[in-house]
Amino acid sequence: MKKLNLFLLTAAVAGTFQACSSHKTSAAGDSSNTTTTDTTKVTTVKTDSSATVLADTTFAAKAAVGGMAEVALGKMAAAKSTDSKIKDFGNMMVMDHGKANADLMSIAKSKNIMLPTGLDAEHQAKSDNLSKLSGKDFDVAYVNAMIEGHKKTLALMQSEAAIGKDADLKAFATKTAPVVQAHLSKIQQIHDSMK
Repeated sequence: MKKLNLFLLTAAVAGTFQACSSHKTSAAGDSSNTTTTDTTKVTTVKTDSSATVLADTTFAAKAAVGGMAEVALGKMAAAKSTDSKIKDFGNMMVMDHGKANADLMSIAKSKNIMLPTGLDAEHQAKSDNLSKLSGKDFDVAYVNAMIEGHKKTLALMQSEAAIGKDADLKAFATKTAPVVQAHLSKIQQIHDSMK
């Protein structure tokens, strides 16, 4: 239901922009004025910064899914890995991303942002693939997935910290980015030690 609401919000915003795309627009601060002229009347419509809200909402949804995936895969690594460094890393994912997820949920709740409650297709496929592996095969695949995932998450956090418009989400990204960077450095060290 929450995914449907987010989809409907996205579709409504896209429809609004599509409907306005043939009109002239002039920027004024954080909002714009759209003027439509025909031979009988002139109508001016004041629009808010819906694109900004949508960008921050999209960030929150992506961060939520990524965080849930890190926790789920961390639990899997703690249970399945035979390497103590990978087990420890998995436990760190559960703890750190669990805390970040709770912080993000609190922000989203205060702003009436509906976050996804489950993994998206990409993260679910990754989880399904890892669940079929064991031993060294699992360890290698998990470490590679963590490197890839943390690179994407770091880029997401850095982007929101730099250009996000919502002060609370921007602060969340600014606070979370160094944690993600530390995770990336740690998993890269584990990767290098496996060679």
